[in-house]
Amino acid sequence: MDLLTLVLILFLLAAGLVALGLLVRREQAVAPELEERLERFASLESLATESLSGARTPNVLAQQVDRVVQGKTFSEAVALQLARANIRMTVGEFLIVRAGSAAFGFMLGFLLGRGITQPILGLLVGLVVALIGWMVPHWYISMRARRRTNAFVNQLGDTITLMANSLRAGYSLLQTMELVARESPPPMNEEFRRVVQEVGLGIPTQEAMAHLLRRVPSEDLDLLITAINVQHEVGGNLAQILDVIGETIRERVRIKGEIRVLTAQQSISGYIISALPVGLALLLMVINPGYVMGMMRWPWICMPIGGVVLIFLGFIAMRKIVNIEV
Repeated sequence: MDLLTLVLILFLLAAGLVALGLLVRREQAVAPELEERLERFASLESLATESLSGARTPNVLAQQVDRVVQGKTFSEAVALQLARANIRMTVGEFLIVRAGSAAFGFMLGFLLGRGITQPILGLLVGLVVALIGWMVPHWYISMRARRRTNAFVNQLGDTITLMANSLRAGYSLLQTMELVARESPPPMNEEFRRVVQEVGLGIPTQEAMAHLLRRVPSEDLDLLITAINVQHEVGGNLAQILDVIGETIRERVRIKGEIRVLTAQQSISGYIISALPVGLALLLMVINPGYVMGMMRWPWICMPIGGVVLIFLGFIAMRKIVNIEV
């Protein structure tokens, strides 16, 4: 047997072993892969990274960041917030966006602080603006999640009426939710479409509704889900129960709207009064840096620090006053 024949036999043997190993691995991974896909679809992180029509593959850098932060508490919190805001972005992509925003803020602050001629002042202003740039994406998704939740709650009363009428017409609960997913406006139809898809994948209805409550934290929605779960366990006329709940939710939404109108002036005044000293300090820092830097030495630095603390406490107190729970 010559050397070429021996090499060919060894090559064929190695190829056969590799093919056999891949086949066995594929057969063993079918069930776990299916379970993993179901778990991934039902998890909150998937809701923040996958669209309803299919998954979107993040870039390589975002994948590396996702591997590093996977399993961390803050990663789960960010994924939950992205899901509530309905932003199709992974945790890694969001952290990259925050880092880029902070870097841009630092460069902008360094230039505004005349960092070329006054490096210390430019560094100080750059760090302040970088901190603001780091927080801007978080503020954006928080604001978007809050607006989306408010829009969902405002639509909930009419949605419950639609569900009650559908149940009276002979529809099942799943068919009723499919009808809501087709006929309701966003964000109501988006959330109920996710619930229907999860149920279609074999997830129990109670668990799918629990996922909905985590994505849309609302006392009104919690009341609806509790009523559905109780009716599922002990029975009863669900349509009649939904009528009562719908009327209660609509009245609560109306009262909240009236309170919002009555406290709007106080809320805006709180924002303006809190922003004026900060804006004036930044303006003085740009116009006359020497005047501001004179207060950065001990003990004069206690004045701006105490002012910032008092402004923050006053803003929190005013927010507590105008935040009336119904």
